Amino acid sequence: MNDLTCIIIGGGHAGLAALKAIQATTRGMANGRRIRFVLFDKQPGHVRKVMLFRPAAGGEEIMVPWTHYCSDGVEFVQGTVTSVDSGGKQIRYEDAQGNDARIRYDLLVVAVGSIVRRPDPDQGVVALTDPQTAADIRERWRANLWKSAGETNPQERKRLMTIAVAGAGISGMETSAELALAMRKEASALGLNSSDTSVYLLNAQGRLFPEGPERVGRKLDQTLSECGVTVLHNRKAMREEAGAVTLSNGDCLAVGLCIWTLGLIPNPVLRGMGLPLTSDGRVLVDECYRVQGMPGVYSIGDCARIVDPTTGKADQMTCKEGGFQAIQLGKIVIADLEGRSAPVHKSLMDAFAIGLGENRGLMWARKWGLDIIITGKLGWKIKKLTWDLASQLRTRPRLQYFE
Repeated sequence: MNDLTCIIIGGGHAGLAALKAIQATTRGMANGRRIRFVLFDKQPGHVRKVMLFRPAAGGEEIMVPWTHYCSDGVEFVQGTVTSVDSGGKQIRYEDAQGNDARIRYDLLVVAVGSIVRRPDPDQGVVALTDPQTAADIRERWRANLWKSAGETNPQERKRLMTIAVAGAGISGMETSAELALAMRKEASALGLNSSDTSVYLLNAQGRLFPEGPERVGRKLDQTLSECGVTVLHNRKAMREEAGAVTLSNGDCLAVGLCIWTLGLIPNPVLRGMGLPLTSDGRVLVDECYRVQGMPGVYSIGDCARIVDPTTGKADQMTCKEGGFQAIQLGKIVIADLEGRSAPVHKSLMDAFAIGLGENRGLMWARKWGLDIIITGKLGWKIKKLTWDLASQLRTRPRLQYFE
């Protein structure tokens, strides 16, 4: 009897979790047929996207080889999926060499995720979008510090030692904290006064972390200040030009670099795949993650609009939602294959972990109407654990690699 082919499009956090979950629930078999797993991604390795600020600050490698993830019975194909033919049950893709190809599926999971929102080109700021831009950002601020060491004009020296981070979500807070600490360390190594370095975090809202209670926002403000970050509330970056950032209130801030961290949007590649989408570009799915009108096709993670049928609450674009959806998807897939009733989606409790440099972190959760707040070293360890769990770094199976 022929094998079943399960294709997973996207090797990000949700895609890897989906692969692991479906493997676990099916044990590689369904109705007496072996399941062949094929993972598609355009990158040569898994990019730990939520940690992009680490190479921007300290040069850390955040791409993990596919050999850390794929076991026997799993193939990896480096390529970009361009369309889904649900009638013929096949996908069309362009491989790493630019060749057009097709492959048939029995089960398909679309988990292409999201991309970082980019500024308009005329705004002049740099978006933290991928490992290469992160590396470029690190080179730029380090070069500025080197220039400042020989600069005799105090105002120009101060500008070269200043960075603005536009966007005060979790990514912006983590980026600004890591950069402030890295800049202080580099400045000291160059014989500069580390306290002369400046990182400004531009927050369009009146306080940090509006998702949680006000006291959490105040604690984040305090911890960021200890790292060397100055938070400017009710300020947006409009544009950067000639070493100055124009703010929404009309002020100008002299900077050597302005970095954009203004959130995520669904992966634009979805618009060409032939899937049903919402107006903002996310895949339409039911309460069991099944894509509307496409039997055998599922979608989870940042690229899908997933709503709790009981509360009407839509999941956010975070790793914890994608990981939980993947666990549920494993149960749903085996139930669908065996013709049983499948479980439906349920929202997670409110919980967030934020890393603010080595041994500094904050975790907040709300359960039974109570706020649970953990800070300091333990908060940092929790955040680090969430990064590792999101990237499935607890296992190191073997790989069959195909390009």
